[in-house]
Amino acid sequence: MNKFSLLIMSLCVALCPAGAYAQESVETRHTSSVLTIDDVFALADQNSKSLRPSATGIREAHEAVNVAKNARLPEIDASLSFSYLGDGYLLDRDFSNGMTAPIPHFGNNFSMEVSQVIYSGGAISNGIAIAKLQEENAKLSLETNRNTVRFRLVGYYLDLFKQQNLLRVYEKNIEQTKQVLKDIQAKGSEGIVLKNDITRYELLLSNLELARTQIQNTLTILNNNLTTTLGLSNTITIEPDTGLLSQVLPTNNEGYWRSAAGEHSPELKQLALAVKINEHQDKIIKSERLPKLALFAGNHFDGPITVEVPPLDKNLNYWYVGVGVNYKLSSLYTTKKAVNRSKFTINRTREQYDDAKEQTELAVKADYIKYLETYEQLNTQQKSVELANQNYSVVSNRYKNDMALITDMLDASTSKLSAEVQLANAQINIIFNYYKLLYISGTL
Repeated sequence: MNKFSLLIMSLCVALCPAGAYAQESVETRHTSSVLTIDDVFALADQNSKSLRPSATGIREAHEAVNVAKNARLPEIDASLSFSYLGDGYLLDRDFSNGMTAPIPHFGNNFSMEVSQVIYSGGAISNGIAIAKLQEENAKLSLETNRNTVRFRLVGYYLDLFKQQNLLRVYEKNIEQTKQVLKDIQAKGSEGIVLKNDITRYELLLSNLELARTQIQNTLTILNNNLTTTLGLSNTITIEPDTGLLSQVLPTNNEGYWRSAAGEHSPELKQLALAVKINEHQDKIIKSERLPKLALFAGNHFDGPITVEVPPLDKNLNYWYVGVGVNYKLSSLYTTKKAVNRSKFTINRTREQYDDAKEQTELAVKADYIKYLETYEQLNTQQKSVELANQNYSVVSNRYKNDMALITDMLDASTSKLSAEVQLANAQINIIFNYYKLLYISGTL
Protein backbone atom coordinates (compact mmCIF):
# COMPACT_ATOMS: atom_id res chain seq x y z
CA MET A 1 0.00 0.00 0.00
CA ASN A 2 1.44 3.38 -0.95
CA LYS A 3 1.58 6.30 1.45
CA PHE A 4 -1.19 8.24 -0.27
CA SER A 5 -3.64 5.33 -0.10
CA LEU A 6 -2.77 4.76 3.54
CA LEU A 7 -3.35 8.42 4.35
CA ILE A 8 -6.75 8.41 2.61
CA MET A 9 -7.72 5.27 4.45
CA SER A 10 -6.76 6.70 7.83
CA LEU A 11 -8.69 9.92 7.12
CA CYS A 12 -11.78 7.96 6.12
CA VAL A 13 -11.62 5.97 9.31
CA ALA A 14 -11.21 9.12 11.41
CA LEU A 15 -14.00 11.08 9.70
CA CYS A 16 -16.58 8.31 9.38
CA PRO A 17 -19.73 9.13 11.43
CA ALA A 18 -20.18 7.31 14.70
CA GLY A 19 -23.66 6.23 13.63
CA ALA A 20 -22.24 4.21 10.78
CA TYR A 21 -19.98 2.30 13.15
CA ALA A 22 -22.92 1.50 15.43
CA GLN A 23 -24.43 -0.56 12.63
CA GLU A 24 -21.30 -2.54 11.96
CA SER A 25 -20.02 -5.60 13.73
CA VAL A 26 -16.74 -5.57 15.62
CA GLU A 27 -15.06 -7.55 12.87
CA THR A 28 -15.99 -5.08 10.12
CA ARG A 29 -14.73 -2.11 12.09
CA HIS A 30 -11.13 -3.31 11.98
CA THR A 31 -9.17 -3.23 8.76
CA SER A 32 -5.79 -4.77 8.06
CA SER A 33 -3.05 -2.81 6.35
CA VAL A 34 0.27 -4.19 5.15
CA LEU A 35 3.03 -1.66 5.82
CA THR A 36 6.70 -1.87 4.94
CA ILE A 37 9.29 -0.38 7.26
CA ASP A 38 9.72 2.51 4.80
CA ASP A 39 5.97 3.18 5.00
CA VAL A 40 6.23 3.24 8.78
CA PHE A 41 9.12 5.72 8.62
CA ALA A 42 7.24 8.00 6.20
CA LEU A 43 4.12 8.06 8.37
CA ALA A 44 6.19 8.75 11.48
CA ASP A 45 7.85 11.72 9.79
CA GLN A 46 4.41 13.14 8.99
CA ASN A 47 2.47 12.35 12.15
CA SER A 48 4.73 11.57 15.11
CA LYS A 49 4.13 14.02 17.94
CA SER A 50 7.63 13.28 19.23
CA LEU A 51 9.12 15.05 16.20
CA ARG A 52 6.98 18.19 16.24
CA PRO A 53 8.87 20.04 19.02
CA SER A 54 12.16 19.47 17.17
CA ALA A 55 10.67 20.73 13.90
CA THR A 56 9.40 23.84 15.68
CA GLY A 57 12.82 24.24 17.28
CA ILE A 58 14.37 24.55 13.81
CA ARG A 59 12.08 27.44 12.93
CA GLU A 60 12.80 29.03 16.30
CA ALA A 61 16.56 28.74 15.74
CA HIS A 62 16.21 30.23 12.25
CA GLU A 63 14.48 33.28 13.69
CA ALA A 64 17.25 33.51 16.30
CA VAL A 65 19.73 33.92 13.42
CA ASN A 66 17.69 36.84 12.07
CA VAL A 67 17.61 38.38 15.54
CA ALA A 68 21.41 38.05 15.82
CA LYS A 69 21.83 39.76 12.43
CA ASN A 70 19.85 42.74 13.73
CA ALA A 71 22.99 43.79 15.61
CA ARG A 72 24.49 44.82 12.26
CA LEU A 73 21.63 47.21 11.51
CA PRO A 74 21.72 50.89 12.59
CA GLU A 75 19.86 51.87 15.72
CA ILE A 76 17.34 54.68 15.22
CA ASP A 77 15.73 56.44 18.17
CA ALA A 78 13.09 59.14 17.78
CA SER A 79 11.05 60.97 20.39
CA LEU A 80 8.35 63.63 20.30
CA SER A 81 6.86 65.41 23.28
CA PHE A 82 4.65 68.37 24.14
CA SER A 83 4.58 70.01 27.53
CA TYR A 84 3.16 72.87 29.59
CA LEU A 85 5.79 75.08 31.22
CA GLY A 86 4.96 77.02 34.35
CA ASP A 87 6.33 80.49 35.08
CA GLY A 88 9.70 80.75 36.72
CA TYR A 89 10.58 82.56 39.97
CA LEU A 90 13.77 84.64 40.33
CA LEU A 91 15.53 85.12 43.70
CA ASP A 92 18.72 86.72 44.87
CA ARG A 93 21.37 84.38 46.20
CA ASP A 94 20.29 85.23 49.73
CA PHE A 95 16.71 84.25 48.75
CA SER A 96 15.43 87.83 48.81
CA ASN A 97 13.86 90.08 46.19
CA GLY A 98 11.79 87.30 44.62
CA MET A 99 9.88 87.98 41.47
CA THR A 100 7.88 86.02 38.91
CA ALA A 101 9.64 85.31 35.58
CA PRO A 102 7.15 84.64 32.81
CA ILE A 103 7.99 81.65 30.56
CA PRO A 104 6.19 80.65 27.35
CA HIS A 105 3.84 77.90 28.48
CA PHE A 106 3.80 75.68 25.39
CA GLY A 107 6.85 73.45 25.07
CA ASN A 108 7.77 70.99 22.31
CA ASN A 109 10.62 68.56 21.73
CA PHE A 110 11.49 66.38 18.80
CA SER A 111 14.72 64.45 18.51
CA MET A 112 16.14 61.71 16.30
CA GLU A 113 19.41 59.88 16.74
CA VAL A 114 21.01 57.25 14.50
CA SER A 115 24.01 55.11 15.41
CA GLN A 116 25.83 52.42 13.45
CA VAL A 117 28.42 50.09 14.93
CA ILE A 118 31.42 49.85 12.63
CA TYR A 119 33.69 47.73 14.86
CA SER A 120 32.76 45.59 17.85
CA GLY A 121 35.85 43.47 18.24
CA GLY A 122 34.12 40.54 16.51
CA ALA A 123 31.28 40.30 19.05
CA ILE A 124 28.53 40.74 16.44
CA SER A 125 29.98 38.38 13.79
CA ASN A 126 30.66 35.70 16.39
CA GLY A 127 27.17 36.12 17.83
CA ILE A 128 25.70 35.52 14.37
CA ALA A 129 28.00 32.51 13.89
CA ILE A 130 26.78 31.02 17.18
CA ALA A 131 23.14 31.53 16.13
CA LYS A 132 23.80 29.75 12.83
CA LEU A 133 25.51 26.86 14.63
CA GLN A 134 22.56 26.62 16.99
CA GLU A 135 20.24 26.44 13.99
CA GLU A 136 22.35 23.60 12.62
CA ASN A 137 22.22 21.97 16.04
CA ALA A 138 18.42 22.21 16.01
CA LYS A 139 18.37 20.36 12.69
CA LEU A 140 20.61 17.69 14.18
CA SER A 141 18.28 17.42 17.17
CA LEU A 142 15.43 16.67 14.77
CA GLU A 143 17.62 14.09 13.04
CA THR A 144 18.55 12.52 16.38
CA ASN A 145 14.92 12.37 17.49
CA ARG A 146 13.88 11.00 14.11
CA ASN A 147 16.44 8.20 14.40
CA THR A 148 15.25 7.45 17.94
CA VAL A 149 11.60 7.34 16.88
CA ARG A 150 12.42 5.20 13.86
CA PHE A 151 14.44 2.73 15.91
CA ARG A 152 11.63 2.50 18.46
CA LEU A 153 9.18 1.86 15.63
CA VAL A 154 11.47 -0.80 14.19
CA GLY A 155 11.36 -2.47 17.59
CA TYR A 156 7.54 -2.36 17.63
CA TYR A 157 7.33 -3.50 14.01
CA LEU A 158 9.72 -6.45 14.36
CA ASP A 159 8.24 -7.45 17.71
CA LEU A 160 4.86 -7.45 15.99
CA PHE A 161 6.35 -9.60 13.23
CA LYS A 162 7.94 -11.92 15.78
CA GLN A 163 4.78 -12.29 17.81
CA GLN A 164 2.73 -13.03 14.69
CA ASN A 165 5.22 -15.73 13.75
CA LEU A 166 5.05 -17.15 17.24
CA LEU A 167 1.26 -17.07 17.10
CA ARG A 168 1.33 -19.17 13.92
CA VAL A 169 3.73 -21.62 15.57
CA TYR A 170 1.54 -21.95 18.64
CA GLU A 171 -1.64 -22.31 16.61
CA LYS A 172 -0.02 -25.04 14.54
CA ASN A 173 1.13 -26.82 17.67
CA ILE A 174 -2.29 -26.41 19.29
CA GLU A 175 -3.84 -28.03 16.23
CA GLN A 176 -1.35 -30.90 16.37
CA THR A 177 -1.81 -31.29 20.12
CA LYS A 178 -5.57 -31.45 19.71
CA GLN A 179 -5.15 -34.19 17.13
CA VAL A 180 -2.80 -36.16 19.37
CA LEU A 181 -5.15 -35.68 22.30
CA LYS A 182 -8.03 -36.93 20.19
CA ASP A 183 -6.02 -40.03 19.32
CA ILE A 184 -5.07 -40.57 22.95
CA GLN A 185 -8.66 -40.16 24.11
CA ALA A 186 -9.71 -42.74 21.53
CA LYS A 187 -7.11 -45.14 22.89
CA GLY A 188 -8.20 -44.26 26.41
CA SER A 189 -11.75 -45.31 25.64
CA GLU A 190 -10.29 -48.67 24.63
CA GLY A 191 -8.32 -48.90 27.86
CA ILE A 192 -4.96 -48.74 26.08
CA VAL A 193 -3.86 -45.36 27.55
CA LEU A 194 -3.91 -44.36 31.19
CA LYS A 195 -6.10 -41.50 32.35
CA ASN A 196 -2.96 -39.77 33.64
CA ASP A 197 -1.54 -39.64 30.11
CA ILE A 198 -4.69 -37.97 28.82
CA THR A 199 -4.59 -35.43 31.68
CA ARG A 200 -0.97 -34.52 30.93
CA TYR A 201 -1.77 -33.81 27.28
CA GLU A 202 -4.84 -31.82 28.28
CA LEU A 203 -2.56 -29.76 30.54
CA LEU A 204 -0.16 -29.24 27.64
CA LEU A 205 -3.03 -28.03 25.45
CA SER A 206 -4.24 -25.68 28.18
CA ASN A 207 -0.76 -24.16 28.55
CA LEU A 208 -0.44 -23.71 24.80
CA GLU A 209 -3.80 -21.94 24.62
CA LEU A 210 -2.82 -19.66 27.51
CA ALA A 211 0.42 -18.78 25.74
CA ARG A 212 -1.57 -18.04 22.58
CA THR A 213 -3.81 -15.63 24.53
CA GLN A 214 -0.74 -13.86 25.94
CA ILE A 215 0.70 -13.51 22.44
CA GLN A 216 -2.56 -12.09 21.13
CA ASN A 217 -2.60 -9.52 23.95
CA THR A 218 1.00 -8.56 23.15
CA LEU A 219 0.03 -8.13 19.50
CA THR A 220 -2.79 -5.78 20.52
CA ILE A 221 -0.41 -3.67 22.60
CA LEU A 222 2.24 -3.50 19.87
CA ASN A 223 -0.34 -2.63 17.22
CA ASN A 224 -1.68 0.16 19.42
CA ASN A 225 1.84 1.51 19.96
CA LEU A 226 2.42 1.59 16.21
CA THR A 227 -0.90 3.14 15.19
CA THR A 228 -0.68 5.79 17.90
CA THR A 229 2.87 6.81 16.97
CA LEU A 230 2.00 6.83 13.26
CA GLY A 231 -1.16 8.89 13.78
CA LEU A 232 -3.44 6.15 12.47
CA SER A 233 -6.81 5.01 13.75
CA ASN A 234 -6.62 2.22 16.32
CA THR A 235 -9.15 0.31 14.18
CA ILE A 236 -6.33 -0.44 11.72
CA THR A 237 -4.46 -3.69 12.25
CA ILE A 238 -0.93 -3.36 10.92
CA GLU A 239 0.45 -6.37 9.08
CA PRO A 240 4.25 -6.45 8.63
CA ASP A 241 5.54 -7.01 5.13
CA THR A 242 6.46 -10.71 4.91
CA GLY A 243 8.79 -9.92 2.02
CA LEU A 244 11.15 -8.43 4.59
CA LEU A 245 12.43 -11.90 5.49
CA SER A 246 13.46 -12.61 1.91
CA GLN A 247 15.53 -9.44 1.56
CA VAL A 248 19.28 -9.91 1.38
CA LEU A 249 20.80 -7.59 3.96
CA PRO A 250 24.33 -6.26 3.39
CA THR A 251 27.20 -7.59 5.48
CA ASN A 252 29.57 -4.63 5.21
CA ASN A 253 32.74 -4.92 7.23
CA GLU A 254 33.25 -3.27 10.59
CA GLY A 255 35.33 -0.46 9.10
CA TYR A 256 32.40 0.62 6.94
CA TRP A 257 30.09 0.96 9.93
CA ARG A 258 32.73 2.75 11.99
CA SER A 259 33.33 5.22 9.17
CA ALA A 260 29.58 5.72 8.69
CA ALA A 261 29.12 6.46 12.38
CA GLY A 262 31.96 8.98 12.39
CA GLU A 263 30.47 10.74 9.38
CA HIS A 264 26.73 10.58 10.04
CA SER A 265 26.13 10.18 13.79
CA PRO A 266 23.94 13.15 14.85
CA GLU A 267 25.18 12.88 18.43
CA LEU A 268 28.83 13.26 17.35
CA LYS A 269 27.90 16.13 15.04
CA GLN A 270 26.13 17.91 17.88
CA LEU A 271 29.16 17.56 20.16
CA ALA A 272 31.41 18.86 17.37
CA LEU A 273 29.07 21.85 17.03
CA ALA A 274 29.25 22.39 20.80
CA VAL A 275 33.02 22.76 20.47
CA LYS A 276 32.62 25.34 17.68
CA ILE A 277 29.97 27.27 19.63
CA ASN A 278 32.24 27.49 22.66
CA GLU A 279 35.13 28.63 20.46
CA HIS A 280 33.01 31.50 19.12
CA GLN A 281 31.85 32.28 22.65
CA ASP A 282 35.51 32.51 23.65
CA LYS A 283 36.08 35.10 20.88
CA ILE A 284 33.14 37.14 22.16
CA ILE A 285 34.64 37.16 25.65
CA LYS A 286 38.00 38.28 24.29
CA SER A 287 36.32 41.05 22.29
CA GLU A 288 35.55 42.81 25.59
CA ARG A 289 39.21 43.84 25.68
CA LEU A 290 38.86 45.67 22.37
CA PRO A 291 37.38 49.14 21.76
CA LYS A 292 34.01 49.56 20.11
CA LEU A 293 33.60 52.11 17.30
CA ALA A 294 30.32 53.59 16.07
CA LEU A 295 29.10 56.34 13.78
CA PHE A 296 26.28 58.50 15.08
CA ALA A 297 24.11 61.38 13.89
CA GLY A 298 21.24 63.27 15.43
CA ASN A 299 18.82 66.13 15.08
CA HIS A 300 16.94 68.07 17.78
CA PHE A 301 14.05 70.51 17.39
CA ASP A 302 13.16 72.17 20.73
CA GLY A 303 11.17 75.12 21.94
CA PRO A 304 10.99 77.44 23.77
CA ILE A 305 14.62 78.31 24.49
CA THR A 306 14.72 78.33 28.28
CA VAL A 307 18.47 78.70 28.69
CA GLU A 308 18.13 82.42 27.99
CA VAL A 309 16.83 84.91 30.54
CA PRO A 310 14.25 85.93 29.76
CA PRO A 311 13.32 82.73 27.80
CA LEU A 312 12.86 83.05 24.05
CA ASP A 313 9.54 81.90 22.68
CA LYS A 314 11.21 80.36 19.63
CA ASN A 315 12.15 76.91 18.28
CA LEU A 316 15.78 75.82 18.02
CA ASN A 317 16.86 73.13 15.57
CA TYR A 318 20.35 71.68 15.57
CA TRP A 319 22.04 68.51 14.27
CA TYR A 320 25.31 66.69 14.70
CA VAL A 321 27.37 63.76 13.34
CA GLY A 322 30.40 62.05 14.77
CA VAL A 323 32.38 58.96 15.63
CA GLY A 324 32.18 57.41 19.07
CA VAL A 325 34.73 55.18 20.79
CA ASN A 326 33.77 53.05 23.77
CA TYR A 327 36.30 51.11 25.81
CA LYS A 328 35.50 49.14 28.94
CA LEU A 329 38.52 49.75 31.17
CA SER A 330 37.38 47.17 33.73
CA SER A 331 37.88 44.46 31.09
CA LEU A 332 41.62 44.78 31.72
CA TYR A 333 41.21 42.93 35.01
CA THR A 334 37.86 41.10 34.64
CA THR A 335 38.12 39.46 31.23
CA LYS A 336 41.13 37.28 32.10
CA LYS A 337 39.07 35.10 34.45
CA ALA A 338 36.29 34.71 31.90
CA VAL A 339 38.85 33.73 29.23
CA ASN A 340 40.36 31.08 31.52
CA ARG A 341 36.93 29.65 32.21
CA SER A 342 36.15 29.61 28.48
CA LYS A 343 39.31 27.58 27.79
CA PHE A 344 38.19 24.92 30.27
CA THR A 345 34.74 24.87 28.69
CA ILE A 346 36.24 24.28 25.24
CA ASN A 347 38.50 21.52 26.57
CA ARG A 348 35.56 19.87 28.34
CA THR A 349 33.42 19.76 25.18
CA ARG A 350 36.35 18.37 23.18
CA GLU A 351 36.83 15.66 25.79
CA GLN A 352 33.11 14.88 25.65
CA TYR A 353 33.36 14.54 21.87
CA ASP A 354 36.36 12.19 22.14
CA ASP A 355 34.57 10.08 24.74
CA ALA A 356 31.36 9.91 22.68
CA LYS A 357 33.34 8.94 19.58
CA GLU A 358 35.07 6.16 21.49
CA GLN A 359 31.78 4.88 22.94
CA THR A 360 30.20 4.97 19.48
CA GLU A 361 33.05 2.94 18.02
CA LEU A 362 32.72 0.40 20.84
CA ALA A 363 28.96 0.18 20.26
CA VAL A 364 29.49 -0.28 16.51
CA LYS A 365 31.97 -3.08 17.09
CA ALA A 366 29.69 -4.84 19.60
CA ASP A 367 26.61 -4.52 17.39
CA TYR A 368 28.54 -5.65 14.31
CA ILE A 369 29.63 -8.80 16.14
CA LYS A 370 26.05 -9.40 17.26
CA TYR A 371 24.85 -8.87 13.70
CA LEU A 372 27.19 -11.56 12.34
CA GLU A 373 26.25 -13.78 15.26
CA THR A 374 22.57 -13.68 14.26
CA TYR A 375 23.42 -15.39 10.95
CA GLU A 376 25.11 -18.20 12.87
CA GLN A 377 22.06 -18.44 15.11
CA LEU A 378 19.78 -18.68 12.08
CA ASN A 379 21.81 -21.53 10.57
CA THR A 380 21.80 -23.32 13.89
CA GLN A 381 18.06 -22.88 14.39
CA GLN A 382 17.27 -24.05 10.88
CA LYS A 383 19.18 -27.24 11.58
CA SER A 384 17.47 -27.53 14.98
CA VAL A 385 14.01 -27.28 13.41
CA GLU A 386 14.93 -29.92 10.85
CA LEU A 387 16.16 -32.28 13.55
CA ALA A 388 13.23 -31.53 15.84
CA ASN A 389 10.73 -32.29 13.06
CA GLN A 390 12.51 -35.53 12.26
CA ASN A 391 12.54 -36.50 15.92
CA TYR A 392 8.84 -35.64 16.33
CA SER A 393 7.93 -37.69 13.25
CA VAL A 394 9.90 -40.70 14.50
CA VAL A 395 8.53 -40.50 18.05
CA SER A 396 4.98 -39.98 16.76
CA ASN A 397 5.20 -43.11 14.56
CA ARG A 398 6.70 -45.10 17.40
CA TYR A 399 3.96 -43.90 19.76
CA LYS A 400 1.23 -44.87 17.30
CA ASN A 401 2.78 -48.31 17.16
CA ASP A 402 2.92 -48.48 20.95
CA MET A 403 6.72 -48.34 20.92
CA ALA A 404 7.07 -45.00 22.80
CA LEU A 405 5.70 -43.52 25.97
CA ILE A 406 3.50 -40.46 26.30
CA THR A 407 6.42 -38.69 27.99
CA ASP A 408 8.45 -39.24 24.82
CA MET A 409 5.70 -37.58 22.81
CA LEU A 410 5.58 -34.65 25.23
CA ASP A 411 9.35 -34.19 25.04
CA ALA A 412 9.34 -34.38 21.25
CA SER A 413 6.45 -31.91 21.01
CA THR A 414 8.14 -29.48 23.39
CA SER A 415 11.44 -29.71 21.50
CA LYS A 416 9.68 -29.11 18.21
CA LEU A 417 7.83 -26.08 19.57
CA SER A 418 10.99 -24.63 21.09
CA ALA A 419 12.97 -25.08 17.85
CA GLU A 420 10.26 -23.43 15.75
CA VAL A 421 10.00 -20.52 18.19
CA GLN A 422 13.76 -20.01 18.15
CA LEU A 423 13.83 -20.11 14.35
CA ALA A 424 11.14 -17.42 14.13
CA ASN A 425 13.11 -15.29 16.57
CA ALA A 426 16.39 -15.83 14.71
CA GLN A 427 14.97 -14.57 11.42
CA ILE A 428 13.72 -11.38 13.05
CA ASN A 429 16.91 -10.88 15.08
CA ILE A 430 18.97 -10.53 11.90
CA ILE A 431 16.79 -7.67 10.70
CA PHE A 432 16.69 -6.01 14.13
CA ASN A 433 20.49 -6.08 14.55
CA TYR A 434 20.93 -4.67 11.05
CA TYR A 435 18.66 -1.73 11.84
CA LYS A 436 20.44 -1.31 15.15
CA LEU A 437 23.68 -0.84 13.22
CA LEU A 438 21.94 1.76 11.06
CA TYR A 439 20.72 3.51 14.22
CA ILE A 440 24.13 3.53 15.92
CA SER A 441 25.83 4.81 12.75
CA GLY A 442 23.22 7.56 12.28
CA THR A 443 22.10 6.25 8.89
CA LEU A 444 18.65 4.91 9.85
